[in-house]
Amino acid sequence: MLARQSGRSTSSPATAQEEAAFVRRHLKRNTVAQLLNGMFGQTGFRLVAAPTFLPAFLFGLSGSELVVGAARSLQGFGTVVSPFIGASIIGHRPRVLKTMLTTNALMRVQILGMSLAAFFLAAEATVNAFLVLMTLMGFFQGISQVATHLLRAKVIPVNRRGIISGARHFLAGLVAAGAAWVCGSYFLAHNVLGNGYGTIFLLAFFVAALGLASMLITREPEARYVRPRESTRRVLVRVVRLMRADPAFARFFTVRALGSFGNMAMPFYILFAYSRMEVTDAQLGLVTMVWMLVQNTTSLAWGAIADRMGNRVVLIATLGIWIAAHVYLMFLQSMFDLVLFFAVVGFASGGFHQSGQNMVLEFGRSRDVALRLATSGTAVNFFAAAGPILGGLIVSALSYIALFLITIAVQVAALVIMIRWVPEPRRSVTA
Repeated sequence: MLARQSGRSTSSPATAQEEAAFVRRHLKRNTVAQLLNGMFGQTGFRLVAAPTFLPAFLFGLSGSELVVGAARSLQGFGTVVSPFIGASIIGHRPRVLKTMLTTNALMRVQILGMSLAAFFLAAEATVNAFLVLMTLMGFFQGISQVATHLLRAKVIPVNRRGIISGARHFLAGLVAAGAAWVCGSYFLAHNVLGNGYGTIFLLAFFVAALGLASMLITREPEARYVRPRESTRRVLVRVVRLMRADPAFARFFTVRALGSFGNMAMPFYILFAYSRMEVTDAQLGLVTMVWMLVQNTTSLAWGAIADRMGNRVVLIATLGIWIAAHVYLMFLQSMFDLVLFFAVVGFASGGFHQSGQNMVLEFGRSRDVALRLATSGTAVNFFAAAGPILGGLIVSALSYIALFLITIAVQVAALVIMIRWVPEPRRSVTA
């Protein structure tokens, strides 16, 4: 049974009309907060999440593809169950901003820990510290994803989410691309502060913290309806019911999971390039800059297309392009090929993840948003977690080419399901 929100303040919306008026009244302010958070917060995390700097750093310390894959996998495993913890923590709350700020702050602390480990610990201890810190970052990331997207659903109207999400990525792309170039051509090339990689992670922490601070200006309406507080176990039980009651969402869940399995190959892009050619620090910064710039700036166009034609169209297009990029990667021969590949994969993966996150908000009833976010996020996170360690095992036992072929096969399966069995959810939105 749903619980009616009680104890409203005079500024809290009591009806759907008042809630909509509240959102319109504060839309400019909340849009600015979302854009600043995207510009700086995403820049910080993308420096850590880039398929270049962190894999190259860990491979340089360990000399093992398996360690590189394990690090990304542990981050992913940290996010597998935590979205449901997030749904349990958040689902009954009329406001979620405080929870969002807390969990996002805890994510950023782990990046600071990475920087300190890189500066002050020996090689083996640094690798071990990164494995722990990335697991913790993933855990808090899973909770914060639910809070962050639920907050966005409350303060940004559905017909503006695509363009605003795209603008967030666009601005982040400009800042992150410049930061990536500086990181490669200056921090690494000149070993700034005695450890170029440690300096990169330190920069990532401060920029990400600045992005989080911008969310303090957000004005959030109280939810008109909230569910009674539920345990994490109870939330997991409701997931089964949700999937049975909404088969379209269940198939979309499968598409996001299989499509995100493409992340299996991502930490190994740059390692494969190392096996084919020499890549200098400056060139590492260049390809990271290209990946960030294209991934984020083109998301503005993907967002506009999604607002006009629906996120389903964007998911189909980006999955197809991502598959084509993996085919191209197997024929890599020159630095031009490497730069072009990172441009294409950034173009595709950015649009896929952006539209996937926004499309979750469009299925079923609005009061089940937190549960759908947790369910879909867990699917993506589980395969993102299993992928890198599985990728490391495949590379160790077989080859990079075998890894890319398996990735292509899985993503083709996701594309077929999306085209044939996932309808456009906006045609059947319910309150």
